[in-house]
Amino acid sequence: MRVLERGTGDYDNALRALARRGDEDLRRVEPQVREILDAVARDGDRALRALAERYDGGAPTRLALDREDCARAFDALEPAAARALSHAAARIRAFHEAQREEGLTFTDGDGVTLGWRCRPLERCGVYAPGGKARYPSSVLMAAIPARVAGVREVFLATPRPTALLLAAAHLADVDRVFDVGGAQAVGALAYGTETVPAVDKIVGPGNLYVACAKKLVFGRVAVDGIAGPSELLVVCDESASADVAAADLLSQAEHDEDAYPLAVVLTRAQAQSLVASVERRLRALPREAIARRSVEAHGYVFVTGDREEALRVASRLAVEHVSLQVSRPEEALEALGPAGAVFLGGHTPEAAGDYLAGPSHVLPTGGAVRFGSPLGVYDFVVRSSVIRYTPEALRHHAEDITLLARLEGLEGHALAVEARTRG
Repeated sequence: MRVLERGTGDYDNALRALARRGDEDLRRVEPQVREILDAVARDGDRALRALAERYDGGAPTRLALDREDCARAFDALEPAAARALSHAAARIRAFHEAQREEGLTFTDGDGVTLGWRCRPLERCGVYAPGGKARYPSSVLMAAIPARVAGVREVFLATPRPTALLLAAAHLADVDRVFDVGGAQAVGALAYGTETVPAVDKIVGPGNLYVACAKKLVFGRVAVDGIAGPSELLVVCDESASADVAAADLLSQAEHDEDAYPLAVVLTRAQAQSLVASVERRLRALPREAIARRSVEAHGYVFVTGDREEALRVASRLAVEHVSLQVSRPEEALEALGPAGAVFLGGHTPEAAGDYLAGPSHVLPTGGAVRFGSPLGVYDFVVRSSVIRYTPEALRHHAEDITLLARLEGLEGHALAVEARTRG
């Protein structure tokens, strides 16, 4: 990991570069992704099978699996695995039940009834990656909020679904699982094929091709965002344990080589202890090769000198996961700017948020927490404005409505009001 001290050019340059880490250039893969999307839109299932032969080493025997397949996979799990997945599903469901929104109606001082109603989406597609690791937890974290929101049909797309993924789909009440991955999965969910229904929204992380495909189909369907590599920033004061902070950093680094393990400490001595602990723990990690490349390419320790600067750095970087391993974490939270998920205190591992705590671990990356939020029930509903005028209320507003319409040169708008108020 690179140690950078406040007051040096390297410190400032690294902060500027990391603040732009979300500028992922999708143009390199865009021509290939457009070709894939066009093929799926044109040829449907036939394209999915041909693309699976080309990219996944063979077409699936069955393109679609149903609820019974998922239930059998869950029933075949080892009891401990079934218990842990069920525990996670229950906590995720309970947290998201609190996010339900019913809408609101009120009558203002002019006698006009105003408000909004919330309606769940009809169909949603969840994407689960099939690369270096498989994530049944992501199935729970994406599909359960959709179900809590009231989405009528929830589908999962993932290449070569494992028994654990199917078991998670069972617990999340997924309707069907499609054995399709990559950009072609996004195309199938966006356009529909003979087997895969078109959906209203696609959620879930994926590689560069999936991210590019989601960007290209946006507008035909909604998407949750354009996900990049996972990232964690650990903020440490004098009370923090270097060993605990190192363990958290490596829990992100082992995701993939492009992950960002970042730390902010107060002193040079803290930085040295942290780097030594990271190196010691790296050597014992089963996924050492992946984690080491992440640490070497994207690992930074910023030495800030004081807590205020530490929180300023954390706010500027706007990171997906922020661990506040400080003596007064609630106070630090008040001073912290954008963050996807915040973990308070040294006894709150980021891994708890990944698996069991309850909030969805599907989060904006690359600085997108400046304008984005964790995936939640609110992502699976749409709102309609509700307006009702009484005759008296319309007469009270008619003059200003018609004046504004005529100022814009829209006489028909003005006449639509006067048709109700004259006579």
